[in-house]
Amino acid sequence: MPLSIPMLHTCSRFSNLLRRLPLLVAALVAAATLGACQQQAKWQLSNVTHIVEPLKFSLESTNGGTETAADLRGKIVLVYFGYTHCPDVCPTTLAELAGVIRKLGDKARDVRVLFITVDPARDTLPVLKTYVAAFDKDHFIGLRGTSAQTTALAKRYRVGYGYEKPEANGDYIVNHSSAVFIFGPDGNARLLGTGANTPAEYEADLKRLINAG
Repeated sequence: MPLSIPMLHTCSRFSNLLRRLPLLVAALVAAATLGACQQQAKWQLSNVTHIVEPLKFSLESTNGGTETAADLRGKIVLVYFGYTHCPDVCPTTLAELAGVIRKLGDKARDVRVLFITVDPARDTLPVLKTYVAAFDKDHFIGLRGTSAQTTALAKRYRVGYGYEKPEANGDYIVNHSSAVFIFGPDGNARLLGTGANTPAEYEADLKRLINAG
């Protein structure tokens, strides 16, 4: 049954309300639209826009020579700090990211994953190149710097890491943060993923970033 509004000409207060009705409706529509936009804008990963520093580095690369952030402008860049001797979280994370890249298909052409070692003493460029190629030789890049460069870059992104006491054979564990930083084509930080996030969540947000251009 359609809603009818009685016209009570003797009630001036109601007449004033009717005159204001278009403005009230417009305000309600605007509020509803804003709410819908805010709901639509929710990311699966953590939104770190204006919180994390823009992408900035200059390191030795498995691509050969020195790689800088400027070389990756126009790309969506995922950054992960780890090391090749890592027994668990590093290979697991990189394997999951490689799976996400495969699911992106042709959309992955402008996506790069940077694996920055926190163990430059053992992770030489040949070691890094073999390691990242095992996951994805087209989209993964291994990067290494001096100890000072590694410390400075980790500090820039608030990544913690530390070395445990070496074993008798010289091997040692490096405890490190396991977050994945995602930067937009302009080099600005956009998202941050953790072990609590699923590959499906990474895929959804990366597709959204790619479609946004």
